[in-house]
Formats: sequence, structure tokens, C-alpha cells
Amino acid sequence: MPKLQDISTLGDLRRAVERGVVPHRSVHREVRENLIVKLRAGERLFPGIVGYDDTVVPQLVNALLSQHNFILLGLRGQAKTRLLRALVTLLDERIPVMPGCEINDDPLEPICGPCRSRIAADGDATRIGWLGRDARYVEKLATPDVTIADMVGDIDPIKAAKAGLQLSSELTMHYGLLPRANRGIFAINELPDLAGKIQVGLFNILQEGDVQIKGYPLRLPLDLLMAFTANPEDYTARGKIITPLKDRIGSEIRTHYPTGRADGMAITQQEAWLQRDAGASHALAAQVPTFVAEIVEEIAFQARQDRRIDKRSGVSQRLAISAMENVVSNAERRALGCGEPTAVPRVTDVYAALPSITGKFEMEYEGELKGAEAVARDLIRASVATVADGYLSHLDSRQIIDWFELGGSLQLSDSMSAADVLTEAHKVQGLVDLAHAAGVPTDAPAELAASGVDFVLEGLYALKKIGRSDERGYHATETPAATRRQGRESAFNEDTPVASGGGKKKYYN
Repeated sequence: MPKLQDISTLGDLRRAVERGVVPHRSVHREVRENLIVKLRAGERLFPGIVGYDDTVVPQLVNALLSQHNFILLGLRGQAKTRLLRALVTLLDERIPVMPGCEINDDPLEPICGPCRSRIAADGDATRIGWLGRDARYVEKLATPDVTIADMVGDIDPIKAAKAGLQLSSELTMHYGLLPRANRGIFAINELPDLAGKIQVGLFNILQEGDVQIKGYPLRLPLDLLMAFTANPEDYTARGKIITPLKDRIGSEIRTHYPTGRADGMAITQQEAWLQRDAGASHALAAQVPTFVAEIVEEIAFQARQDRRIDKRSGVSQRLAISAMENVVSNAERRALGCGEPTAVPRVTDVYAALPSITGKFEMEYEGELKGAEAVARDLIRASVATVADGYLSHLDSRQIIDWFELGGSLQLSDSMSAADVLTEAHKVQGLVDLAHAAGVPTDAPAELAASGVDFVLEGLYALKKIGRSDERGYHATETPAATRRQGRESAFNEDTPVASGGGKKKYYN
């Protein structure tokens, strides 16, 4: 069986196709058949796409099996572009093309004049080339300044003058992105931002393959799989998809945010830069405790439900990714200053990540009045309360609460070394033991044990079992015992003022 690199002429290619060595098919059929092979083999279709296995992926598979052009509708940060780029894995590794052709012409069925002329002159001796799958994906971000010439093409008068050709000649055409994506995948991001008259220019490309450039009809039966993305809220904010174009798009697929904290954590773990300077002599190992990862992820979930945040704009998964990177960086800064071998984030490091959180959501009027930073602090405290309740609700923390209520005092800061945190923590009866009961191994290194202690203290504060303020630091709650017991059973009140963290000293009394 000949190798692809040995097939160098049109005659070689014809014989290879006849023997079934090289498939000859449209892009839609190529994607469909390669998809069928993967489904039969039980392969994972889109590596790196988390949380869509039972929702988005089946709909996308149906669209591809139906040989549809499709659109992905969803809010920002829902992996729409990543899904489009993953379609490349369903293309053949290489396909035969006419060398030097701007539109990747098929040697067996050429559609452009120069290629037809070359084949007519050289016959089966015509040289062919091979195009890799990555070069067959073309992506365009739709912006209002995109022109029809950018998308379809234009007439090149200089080319016409030099060759002595009529402007209507096909040989004078300068092809745009669409023809140059021939025999591949053409993706348009944020389709509503494309001007209506440009969307009109896509009609016949989708349906019949007819193109008109500067009023000159040009028959180009392009072979394309076309895919689009759009934010449904942009239909009225910045533009809309015109009805005739929507009618020509075969499938409309809705994306979504992670439905559970576990999926969100998996995405953040996959995307965030957590392994810093691996292999370098100055590398510092980072270990993120599970409860810290859960809190960071919970912030995004809390934000998506908060009435002060605009749900139409969405809260991207990038919030959790950026926040996690800042959390690890704050732990890294502390470890470097204290000479510790491992950077282990603490819950208080999450407050230091405020700069990576406040810019990731749009505020409603109520949120604007309170301010993005205050809202972000409320979200962090609500997240700590939610996660801590899962870890501590079945454990007895009465001994620690009583210690504070009896006037005990504990002073910590987020820049304090792990050894110093543990030294202070041992003054509080049951505090270190509760951290171990919450999941920190008894033989854990000091950095992880200190993070567990910090989690217990911040959790008790978030659950309103101990108090905290800028003036007095951490202190026993001043509400009556009956009210305090009721508060332990009630949901977290998001309007409770939250004291600042990140570098400021904290006092537990």
C-alpha cells in the first residue's frame, strides 16, 4: 500500500482513490465518517471539554451525523470556541490539494480556473500536494467593521491590468476568508456582531455555493462545514442573527455552565496555571487543599445566583480559573517569605484574590450601589459558609466556640508561617483536632495543617459561630445564645458586612 508522500501526481491519486487507499468525499461526509469510527471505538470525542458529555456533546454529535452546519448559543466562558477548534480532530490527517491554489482545490474536481487549466495542460502528470488538518480550520471573530470583501473576496484591478483581463474574469478575483477555507471548517465567533448585509452574503454559501463579487456572478461550489457561536443576550444588545440566515443553519445547540462543583473544579484544575516553573532550580511545589479548591469554585456558583449580578451577562468559568491562580500566587509569596518548601493556599488567600474576581461580573443596580469589591467579599464569605457547612456540620465545634466566648484570644495573619500558625492554634482547645477531623491527615506537613486550621476558623466565622471586625479582629459573637443557635441553622445572609482579609491581622477572641 503506497504511503501518502509517495502519491505525488494526479495519476497516482486517481489510482489510490480507485483502490480505496485515499478517500474522496466532502468535508461533511469526512467528518461524519470519522465520527462514526470514533463512536464505534468508544473514543473520547472532544478531550478537554468537561461537563458536556450528557448535554451538549450528544446534540453536537447529532448535528455532525446529520451533516448540518450549526451554531453554539451560550453565555461567555462556556467553551464554545474550544468546541469548534476540537472539530479539527474529526478531519483526515491530510488531504490532496493543488499546490499553490488559494482555495485548496481538489485535484480530482477542481473548481477554480487556473487549476483546471493546469490539469488540462499536464493531465495525470500534474503535481499535487498534501494539506494537514490544522491548516483546514479557519476562524473569524465577527466585528462590525468586517466587510463582504473580507469574507467573500474582491476584484483586484491591478491583477486584471497586468494580465490584460476583463474585470469579470475569474482570474482577477482576490479571494476572501470563505473561499480560502474551502474543503475545511469555517467558524465565525459572535455571529450577531456581523453586520446584516454581511450575513446576507452567507446565504448562498450555506445553501447553493453561489458567490457574487462586486456584482459579477461567480460560481464557486465551496465544500465547507460552517459553524458559528453567539451569546443569546447579544441579539438585542449589539445585533442579531437575521432570520433567513438562522433558517439555513441546520442545528442550534445551547451550551451551559458547569452544573456541579466537581465539574467546575475539574475545568479549573485543567486550565489554571498551578504547577509553577516545573523543573526549574527555583521551583516551589504547590499543593491546593480540596476545601480551598471547592471554595474558589463555589464563588462562581454563588455569583451566578446572586441578585446583585447581571445574569444576562453571565459569570465566566474564567473567574474561578483566575482566582485560583491568584490564590496560589499569594500562598507562593508567603512560602517564599517564610522559607517554606511548599506553597499551600489557605482560605484567607482567597480574599487576596479579589482583583481577579471583581472584573469578572457585571453588576445590577443594587450591586453598583454596594460596589464590586463588597459584593465579591460577600460571595467569598457565602462560599466559605457553604463549603464549611459540608465539612463541619457533623462535627462538634462547641469546645472551640466556648474558648472564644470565655475571652480567649488568638492572633493570626495571612503572612504568618505555618509553624507559627500551629503554635498559636494549639492554644485553642480542640482547634487542631477539629482540623484533622475535617479531613487534614494527622501526619500532614505543617503547611497543610496550618491551612486546615485556617479553614476551620474562617468556616466558623462564615457560619456566624464566631465574629470578626476590622476594629476588634476576630471575636466571640455578641448575639444572645438563643439567637446564635438559630443563626447556626439559618442560611447565610449575604448582606452581613465582611471584614477585610489579605494581609491584615486577624484576631480570634
